[in-house]
Amino acid sequence: MATASATKIIKELVFEWEGKDKSGKVVRGEIRAGGEAMVSASLRRQGIMVTKVKKRRVSSGGSIKAKDIAGFTRQLSTMMRAGVPLLQSFDIVARGSTNGKLTRLLNDIREEVETGTSLSAAFRKHPMYFDALYCNLVEAGEAAGILEALLDRLATYQEKTQAIKGKIKSALIYPVAVMVVAFVVLAVMMIFVIPSFEDVFKSFGADLPAPTLFVIAMSKIFVRYWWAIFGFIGGGIYFFMESWKRSVKMQKVMDRLLLRIPVFGSLINKSSVARWTRTLSTMFAAGVPLVEALDSVGGASGNAVFAEATEAIQRDVSTGSGLSVSMQSTGVFPIMVVQMCAIGEESGALDQMLGKAAEFYEEEVDEAVKGLSSLMEPFVIVILGTLIGGIVVSMYLPIFKLGQVV
Repeated sequence: MATASATKIIKELVFEWEGKDKSGKVVRGEIRAGGEAMVSASLRRQGIMVTKVKKRRVSSGGSIKAKDIAGFTRQLSTMMRAGVPLLQSFDIVARGSTNGKLTRLLNDIREEVETGTSLSAAFRKHPMYFDALYCNLVEAGEAAGILEALLDRLATYQEKTQAIKGKIKSALIYPVAVMVVAFVVLAVMMIFVIPSFEDVFKSFGADLPAPTLFVIAMSKIFVRYWWAIFGFIGGGIYFFMESWKRSVKMQKVMDRLLLRIPVFGSLINKSSVARWTRTLSTMFAAGVPLVEALDSVGGASGNAVFAEATEAIQRDVSTGSGLSVSMQSTGVFPIMVVQMCAIGEESGALDQMLGKAAEFYEEEVDEAVKGLSSLMEPFVIVILGTLIGGIVVSMYLPIFKLGQVV
């Protein structure tokens, strides 16, 4: 018993080895074992004379992101569909990863599965990386004996979800970056450039125009309280973002507000609808009962308004109401989505109709991002021209006035 328990706690590592086979040819490779002695013993049994053994170095790596999990799911799905055993698939993916944290995570999951734990149960021990939707789909695949197909569907779902998020971020990064650069340029002008003009204007001995006096007054505030201005703005953004992430009430308020913002609100609404329909389609096609599937759908939409609507739909569906009727009663979903769900319920192809709705709104997001990018460029140029041009004109007004007097 003691020997068995001791064997269980041995943590296997990956070792790189080099040696010579029976013909004297130099061979190299990798092997998983509990120590160098075990590596040497295993290779000797294969007729290999070991000359060098070293533990494989794994970098600490960065944080594990959603795209890393999506990539792992796609690789695991591809190898399992090709007939590679599950444990060997984990080995291959872990060795090929350049992220040390992901490698350690996959090795931990592999060890859990190797000791008899189901794959879904092993995933559930790491909720930071594998959410309820992910684990439920894997569990459904294990129960139905179609794990390879479910992993493929799950990988497709994750890839499409990440694509939508990436498009929205790319649409928002440009205006935010320009605004940050504009503020930095404005601050530099106020702190360093405007004071030098003020010294020149003092020698004129004449009254300065009102715009010039206003800009000079703003410059004095920046010069005197620049540390407070930068601290207030930086601290305000930090605390706002933290409260947004941690406060449920704040999330609900901001999510409602975001849906009402002109231009951006439509984009966020379409992306939420696309993710909602894609998630429900994936869960329902995997054989997860509708009421249970709705548990994961609301959070996957990424918006508190849709999450609340999903809770209401779940309550109605659990009491016998139809999905399309419950969706329409929330007033959140577009008529087209509701009608497609109604057709899917009548024809028994709800997952297919939801998938078509998801594809439609994913294309709508693509078009909205393209239109938003072309719309933001002139808008940003007008804002920058107004700010920077207004300051430049204000500083040159006294010079023009002096020229008229001379």
